[in-house]
Amino acid sequence: MADAIIQVVAGKLIDALKEHSGRVLEFRSQFMELKTQLDFMKSFLADANKLKRKEETVKTTLSMIRELTYDAEDILTDCLLRAEFRDHVFRCNHFLPREMIFQHRTSKRLKDINGRIEKMHKVLKTYLKTIGQQGVHDDVSSVIHRRWTSPAFDESSIVGLAEDTMKIIGWILPTKKQLHQVGIIGMGGLGKTTITQKIFNNHAILERFEERIWVSISQTVNEEETMKTMLKQLGEDTYGLDMGQMLPKIKQALEGKDYLIVMDDVWSVHGWWERLLAGLPKREGQSSAVIITTRKESVAIEMGVEKARIHQPRVLNEEESWALFCRIAFSSEKEAKQHYELEELGKDIVKKCCGLPLAIKTVGGLLKSKTLSTDVWRRIHNNFHDELATREGESSVMASLQLSYDELPTRLKQCLLCFSIYPEDSVISAEQLVHWWVGEGFVQGKDSQTAIELAFDYLSELISRCLVEVVKQRGFDGRVYTCKMHDLVRDLTIKIAREESFCSFDEHGKQRPSIQSRRLGFTGEEDVKSLNKKSKLRAFLMMNSSPVSPDKTIPLFRVRSLRVLDFSLNKLENIPIPKLLHWIISLQRLSYLNLRGVASLKELPQLIGDLRNLQLLVLNGSNNLQKLPSSITNLQKLNVLDLGYCPMMRYLPQGLRRLSNLQELSGFTVPSEADRNGCRLGELQWLSKLKVLRVNINEESDIAEEELTVLSHLKQLKVLSINTEGCEKEEIFRKLDGLSPPPHLEELYLRYYRGVTTPMWMNPKSLRDLHYLCIENGDLQFVHPSFEGGKTITWKVEGLCLKFLARLQVEWDLVMSVMPRIRYVEVSHCYMLKSFPCNTEKLGVWRK
Repeated sequence: MADAIIQVVAGKLIDALKEHSGRVLEFRSQFMELKTQLDFMKSFLADANKLKRKEETVKTTLSMIRELTYDAEDILTDCLLRAEFRDHVFRCNHFLPREMIFQHRTSKRLKDINGRIEKMHKVLKTYLKTIGQQGVHDDVSSVIHRRWTSPAFDESSIVGLAEDTMKIIGWILPTKKQLHQVGIIGMGGLGKTTITQKIFNNHAILERFEERIWVSISQTVNEEETMKTMLKQLGEDTYGLDMGQMLPKIKQALEGKDYLIVMDDVWSVHGWWERLLAGLPKREGQSSAVIITTRKESVAIEMGVEKARIHQPRVLNEEESWALFCRIAFSSEKEAKQHYELEELGKDIVKKCCGLPLAIKTVGGLLKSKTLSTDVWRRIHNNFHDELATREGESSVMASLQLSYDELPTRLKQCLLCFSIYPEDSVISAEQLVHWWVGEGFVQGKDSQTAIELAFDYLSELISRCLVEVVKQRGFDGRVYTCKMHDLVRDLTIKIAREESFCSFDEHGKQRPSIQSRRLGFTGEEDVKSLNKKSKLRAFLMMNSSPVSPDKTIPLFRVRSLRVLDFSLNKLENIPIPKLLHWIISLQRLSYLNLRGVASLKELPQLIGDLRNLQLLVLNGSNNLQKLPSSITNLQKLNVLDLGYCPMMRYLPQGLRRLSNLQELSGFTVPSEADRNGCRLGELQWLSKLKVLRVNINEESDIAEEELTVLSHLKQLKVLSINTEGCEKEEIFRKLDGLSPPPHLEELYLRYYRGVTTPMWMNPKSLRDLHYLCIENGDLQFVHPSFEGGKTITWKVEGLCLKFLARLQVEWDLVMSVMPRIRYVEVSHCYMLKSFPCNTEKLGVWRK
């Protein structure tokens, strides 16, 4: 994976030499030499990565190259920051003593790095030959934009499990017994969880059980978290409850109801299940069920499952295996028949998967990303680890997973390894992942695509290859909200991350931070005293609800190399916020800062403006955050500023127009006339790169007539959200009715709109490129006549979402006539809609 790191640094060098040549003028020759050395090195790295498990010399050399490349990136970042600081703050002479000292030290470091890389180049040359065309697999754009559409695999990608599913449903539907306990056992990748998901969502099950609860159990059982998960799925508040209070509350919530509980992927019992089971209601006339999935029959028996109620799914037969493979590698067996020249190779590959669904899906996902070429498929076939694949069991799955990893484009490898730091069975925020990848430089913008957009494409590609699983996604287009990773894939990422020094793990897969650690997902269990001032840590992500002590647990003030710092969804009750902020503003290389949901955060210090390398700042959900300092406008590299759901924030500071690289702005509150230091709506017209804008308008907001055309200047804006919650002034809604929308808007969200009819500008002529429209909450009763367009123009909208619009009167025939491309509709609590093809009172969904 050293080639991926080199690729990132080489790209940054090129950009720096093109765009900031004056700022690195003193070191231009050394940087040019470094780029040349890295370019030479790239030609050897693909072969080197293949041999690194066989040649200790190559393995050591690759490790050293990674370290030197990281050092080179640090130097480049420091040079650019130093030059920017010098230009904007002091405009000082280059020959001042401290500048001369900096130049001397930097020049010396660059010469040392160049010399050492040259020596390593010679070492690799001794062992390797430069690769030809066959070794190049890094055309990411061709990978991403091929045949797959939605990143999620639904019911259509499941083959051969109907018999297993119906057998278990037959066990748990009868009402004679108080509590049915069923076990599904088998090796990883056999389909235990998939079968259980089919049962959990079966129509007969939905009608039979009033409450359904799904709990994923990790290898290290956390009894408290298990109970919290159950209570949350029952709609109960868990705040302030201890374990002694939670179990009775679970029992109370289930009392008198038929319920189904799934305990997925149980590894051991050790008493926790007995305590939980004893607290579940088991009255006569109340018929409920528990499904347990585990790799060990002994675990199911220990949990009280009768042997007659333990089911082990069979592996897929040859026909089923081929059918599953075809649905993923192609789209159907019919399409596969159109490529008969690949059938023999494909069936031989499938045979090596030993009927294991996960192995088949993984290899199918890999081949789906490749061109339909006999040469390409033969290479994949030959690289399949025969000695592993011919054995029965999980080694076949691991062989297919290893093959899929080896075939990943280099940048996707880095992204995949990021999953290794998350605890087992974690549900992971897609946005957090994407921000991390961008913040650390794994993903960079290309052509008209922003880095964020490209990063979501990367995540979709990992999902398409069956290496990552979707948990929650948007119904309209499959946009991923949360995801997770199968434990076998996670085992592989941990193994590779340890080998590549991507993260620090011990032989048991536990994170073991050291001075050499580059990335850490902190859960509160790690001993991080080794993170001193010489630490190489680049990414620190605090896992949800991690217990933190400021002095005993994390010596944060000593860590200087961070690019990524994510405290999202942690209350940080034990850390004094002033101390934390004082430490944060010392992190000059920081690129991504996430303080989402930090309730004790009231304001940011003025010195936050010194973090000139910051690209992403997320403060979403900081309920007590009242203001941002004026220095925030110094952060001219900022791409993302997220202030959504910060109710105490009255306005953003003036001068926001200086953030010329801003691509996403959420939580922009239009200030009142009295807030003279607030950024006016008119300033936004200067943010020409803005693609996502979320605006809040309240009772005090002041919008001048001349500001109504501001949004029409934002030519690149794709997503617009207007939230008028708490605003009742008719004058404001009169002005909003005369708004000029952005010309190329693709998604529009209108929330808490108090007008009787939709705004006049909400019409197909003004919104020619709109493909998704969402209107939630408010007093809307009718659509404005302009909404209907005319005979010559209709909407291009494909997705429509209407929620909590109790007075809205619209007929389905009208929707179909003015929106002929509509293919997805989501409706909830809209009682006066007429003839809609889905439930309009509760959540209803219609797909064409």
